Parts: sequence; structure tokens; C-alpha cells
Amino acid sequence: MTTTFAVTGAGPVGSTVALQLAGQGHRVRLLTRSGSGPEHPLIERRTADASDPAQLAEAFDGVAAVFHCIHGSAYAVKAWEAELPRAERTVLDAAAEAGAVVVFPESLYSYSEPGSVMREDSPRAAVGGKRGVRTALLAARKAHRADTVSVVAGDFFGPRVRTSHAGERMVPVLLKGKSMQVIGRADQPHSFTYVPDLAAAMIRAAQRPELWNSVLHAPTGPALSQQELATAFTTAAGLPAVKLGAVPGWLVKAIGVVSTDMRELAEMLYQFERPFVMESSASQAKLGLEPTPLAAAAAETVAWWRTEADARS
Repeated sequence: MTTTFAVTGAGPVGSTVALQLAGQGHRVRLLTRSGSGPEHPLIERRTADASDPAQLAEAFDGVAAVFHCIHGSAYAVKAWEAELPRAERTVLDAAAEAGAVVVFPESLYSYSEPGSVMREDSPRAAVGGKRGVRTALLAARKAHRADTVSVVAGDFFGPRVRTSHAGERMVPVLLKGKSMQVIGRADQPHSFTYVPDLAAAMIRAAQRPELWNSVLHAPTGPALSQQELATAFTTAAGLPAVKLGAVPGWLVKAIGVVSTDMRELAEMLYQFERPFVMESSASQAKLGLEPTPLAAAAAETVAWWRTEADARS
């Protein structure tokens, strides 16, 4: 049965959700300010502003679910505070009027005890900075009359993932056989989520009303150190392993005194200086999904980056 869905944003999550929905035979209205996004006969790319109630009302008419995949214009707390709450409120209002559930990709930032393994029932009450913004967004979703589902993921990797620790900072560098440095420590366990697994979980959650108005965890494999993930990429590429260096936290903080970008990054250093681990087995059971095996996920990621390199050459 063909259903119509709306997706806001054509970044790695929005594009992957749209393509998976289309691959299942559903119609997708993909909304971006530029009209961009992947091409597919079942994907209708619309130029739309997600902060415009009138445009959203038209775009959401008749849809079964909205996948809100827009991020802030910058990785900075001021941008998040200025943009994200207003955009989400507008989307939630329009979706409520349309009778559509809203599915959000969510981060681990709001978890207030990150030193422990983070589960679906772990406390999400972090305050201050970008972490506090995520906590407030989750609270606003819970309080709104619209049905929602928030699907939490670790740091992204996979096709179309560029601006992440395991994106353009890592994969294309490794494919060139170059050495590289990561922030924090390269040997600490850290949860990385394969974006196609996140997209699959979001779609499955939208299709199961009994899971609405909850926070789920995207299927995520065992935690990996940054060194282990890098080695998975080089192995998939048929290349020798590269030993990673690390930029210590004190240096990131020192540079942050004069660099806004580094200051924003320094706020999240706790994720890379010690174990930062999520558990997703409870959500996997509810969703009936499992994470993609690391070797397969790494191979798909490497193949995508090599295709990108060929397209540019």
C-alpha cells in the first residue's frame, strides 16, 4: 500500500529516510529551502521553508508521518537556541493539524549521566550549552499535542555522512593512506550509529502507533574506539591500518579561547576522552531491527566515498 510521507531536510538522515521510503514504494515530499535532495521517481523535491506555517500546512496535507531532519545552520549553541525550538514548534503545530506523527533523529547530548551506559530509560536532564538545548527540545516534544517519536543515535557514519567525526574528517583521509589525528583519545569506546540503521528505525517507528510518544534508540552495534572504526574502514578498503594520533583535550580547550569552532567542539570533549556508550537492544526488540554488521557498514561507507572521489576527478 502506497503512503505519502513528508521529510524536512536533505542531509544524510533526511536523504536516507527519503530513499528508503521510496524504495518501499511510498511517495515522499522532500522539503528543503533549495529544492535539493536525491532523485527518485517517488520523491517530490519541493522548495519550502520549514519555518513557514502556510507552506508546511500544504506540504503536510494527507501525509501519514513527518520526518523532521533539519539541523542548525551552525554547530553552535547560539544558532541552535535561535533556530531549532522555533522550527520544531512550527513543524509540530502543522503536523498536529494534519494528524501526522513527527519522527525526529536525536542525539545523546541530553543524557545527564554519560559516564554510565546510556539506555532508553536513562535520565535525560543535561543542562547548559548544546546539551541543554537538546534537553529542552525533548521536553517540548513531550508537551506538544502532536504525536512524536525521537530516535536517538550515536555519532554518525555511512553514505552521505560528511560533517561528523567519522565522515570527511576520517574516511577520505584514510583512503588516501594518510595519517590523521582525532580529538580526545583514540582508544576509548564510543557508540557510532550507521545512518541507514537510524533511517530504518525512524521509518519503522512511524509505522507503529504503539511506539509513538516515546524515545527509542537506533540499532547501534557494540561501541568502538575511534582507532577500531578507522581500522574497519581501511580493512574494507583493502588498505593497511593507520595508527591514529590524538589531539589532547587541553589543547582543544586552549585553541577554543581564540577559535569559536574549537570552543564549540571542546564542549563535547567528554564524549571522546572516556567511554561514551549507548545500548539499543530494548528498542531493537520493539522495532524488530538489528544494526548492520560493522564490516558491511564500513564497506558501504568506503564505496560511497570512493564514488564521490571518482565524481570529483
